[in-house]
Amino acid sequence: MGFKYSITTNEKYFLTITVVDWVDVFTRKELAAVIVDALNYCIEHKGLQVYAWCLMPSHLHLIASTNNDEILLSDVMRDFKKFTSKEVVKTIQLIPESRREWLLNKFEFAGRYNPKIKNYKFWQDGLHPIEVTSNKFTDQKLNYIHQNPVEAGIVYSAKDYILSSAAVYAGEYPGLVKVTILE
Repeated sequence: MGFKYSITTNEKYFLTITVVDWVDVFTRKELAAVIVDALNYCIEHKGLQVYAWCLMPSHLHLIASTNNDEILLSDVMRDFKKFTSKEVVKTIQLIPESRREWLLNKFEFAGRYNPKIKNYKFWQDGLHPIEVTSNKFTDQKLNYIHQNPVEAGIVYSAKDYILSSAAVYAGEYPGLVKVTILE
C-alpha cells in the first residue's frame, strides 16, 4: 500500500473496502449478515469505533477509528478483511446460491497467482483510507456514504436502506451496527 493510502494515525478515517472485480455479493442477506456480525464483533472486542457505514452490493464504506491508542485501525481492518473473506466464501458454499460456481471461480482466479492466498481472494487489496480532518469533509463523507444506495437506485430515501447507518442518523431506529454518532 502506498503512502497516499495508508493509515498513519488513530484518527477517524473514511474507508472503502471492495470485493474483487466489484462483484455484487451482498445482495444475499446471509452474506450481508457476515459483514454486519463482523463489524459488531470488532466494535465489541477489538476496539473498532464505527461512525458511519454502508454496505453496498460490491463494497463497504466506513468512517471509523479505534477507541484505544494501542490498537491500530489498520490491524483491526486487516483482521476484519481476513475473517470476512473466509466467512463469506464459506457461506457462499453453504447457502442456496445460484451463482455459487461462478462466484467461487471468480474468487479462486483472483487469488491464483498470489502466493499469500491459499484458495480464494475475496477483497481487493487496501482500504483506500482518507483521514477525516474537518467538519466539512466529515459532512461530505457522511452524505456520500448515506446517499450511495439512493444514487445507485436501490432505495428512494437513504434512511430506508437497512445496510447503512442513515436511519440511525435520521433517528429512525438503532440500526444493525452499533455506531457512534458524529456531532
